Amino acid sequence: MDNPIFVTRPALPDIDEFLPYIKNIWESGILTNNGPYHIELEESLCKYLNVPYISLFSNGTLALVTALQTLRISGEVITTPFSFAATTHALWWNNIQPVFVDIEADTYTLDVNKIEAAITPNTTAILPVHVYGYPCHVQEIEKIANRYGLKVIYDAAHTFAAKYKNMSMASFGDLSVLSFHATKVFNTFEGGAIICHDKATKQRIDYLKNFGIADEVTVIAPGINAKMNEFQAALGILQLKKIDDYVLKRKQIFESYQNALKDIEGITIPQILNDFESNYAYFPILFDEKVFGKSRDTIYENMKTKNIFSRRYFYPLISEFPTYRGLKSASPNNLPIALRVAENVLCLPIYPGLDIADIERILSFLKN
Repeated sequence: MDNPIFVTRPALPDIDEFLPYIKNIWESGILTNNGPYHIELEESLCKYLNVPYISLFSNGTLALVTALQTLRISGEVITTPFSFAATTHALWWNNIQPVFVDIEADTYTLDVNKIEAAITPNTTAILPVHVYGYPCHVQEIEKIANRYGLKVIYDAAHTFAAKYKNMSMASFGDLSVLSFHATKVFNTFEGGAIICHDKATKQRIDYLKNFGIADEVTVIAPGINAKMNEFQAALGILQLKKIDDYVLKRKQIFESYQNALKDIEGITIPQILNDFESNYAYFPILFDEKVFGKSRDTIYENMKTKNIFSRRYFYPLISEFPTYRGLKSASPNNLPIALRVAENVLCLPIYPGLDIADIERILSFLKN
């Protein structure tokens, strides 16, 4: 049996490079609570991403939950059913009703032409997702939000190091939320962040992620504990020095797949959009069973017999989960494109450590 190939593996520095950071943490005795590595990573990320303010979190889900609290979002929020569960769960945890809108067939992001029809007097915000790191129609979404007085919070979990019109993908919206989970292009074991645009909002975010504590005797809000610790921050500092190399390696794998699969009938492969600099976080392909001759699920299962583990990101749709399927907006009739994509998409393995022989195994399987 060939060695297993997983859909992703975390990119990590050499352990010897990380040990001095651990030693410094041990000697300082500062493990959390806005320590020196935490401060350094926030400053370094602001420079790298070219954003004014960033607040680090222990994970991306808590960052999403806190972003909604920061802007005091309530009522209904328009979002996508085609994402990881955390996107909608963050709404549910804030007692907010998700309103699902269908996606575009080519970008897999919210269909901006269907957003306005979903707006009601109870709508307070839009929560779009840059799926696979591909950009939403940010200008159109901003126009709609301004027209109806809505906030925009982007789930930008997939977008680290990606740019649109030479701007960080994390710079759009009232707030943008990143994930630094082990599966992401940039990881801090676990982790996440909120990007905002003014000092006052940054201060509110930092209060909320630390129990609402303003000082030794003052608690200004019912916050939670979502702080990033010094071990995560130290890894992030080291990872940031290597991120451009990680992205380059991903690009090479992406292009190998693209060149090999572009002429296979029944497979639709991603196209890099104009004005978009990808981080090559994912390589999704869409199968047309009638043309290709086999279903996505058949391919997925057969790959596992060859020790190749792809993923059906994102299947099933969030709107099909028991918690949400009773919502009116969760009806399959309301989400035909999202349903079709979810039933036919497959993400191939892509990560910096994927070697040429593994890539050839995957391509050989698909071609044959």
